[in-house]
Amino acid sequence: MSDGITKPEDLQGLSKLGRESVPERKLEAFPNRSPGRLYLVSAETHEFTCLCPVTGQPDFARIRIDYVPDEKIVESKSLKLYFWSFRNEKVFHEHGTNVFLDDLVAALDPHYIRVVGMFNIRGGIAITTTAEHVKTPAAKEFALPLLPKPEILMPR
Repeated sequence: MSDGITKPEDLQGLSKLGRESVPERKLEAFPNRSPGRLYLVSAETHEFTCLCPVTGQPDFARIRIDYVPDEKIVESKSLKLYFWSFRNEKVFHEHGTNVFLDDLVAALDPHYIRVVGMFNIRGGIAITTTAEHVKTPAAKEFALPLLPKPEILMPR
């Protein structure tokens, strides 16, 4: 039986939750209370913005993260502030999606993670970038049937 109840020590090191904070590129995590179980965590925002690196015009995107945690789980307010920190950054869509993946892997060291950036149409072209990291192949095999199908994930 899992001892999966949140404990006071799980909150140690979390500096954003329940406090006024500003956007910053710092992801916080709390302990996974079921590290021996494969399960899927999904997080999604429809409010991501950054700037075009050429024109400086705003770009809007839907970002979806699906991961099978190992020892850590991302704290959602820190994730929101992390995404918000890109608001005035000039970044190509493909670079941004890969930066998100790299930063999440560094913070969480998950068994498996996939990040999908679905950027709104600009100049007649919609760009979707998918990046993934596999530490434990069995976790990817577990997650794949649970992930949304492309036509559901990216209706245009």
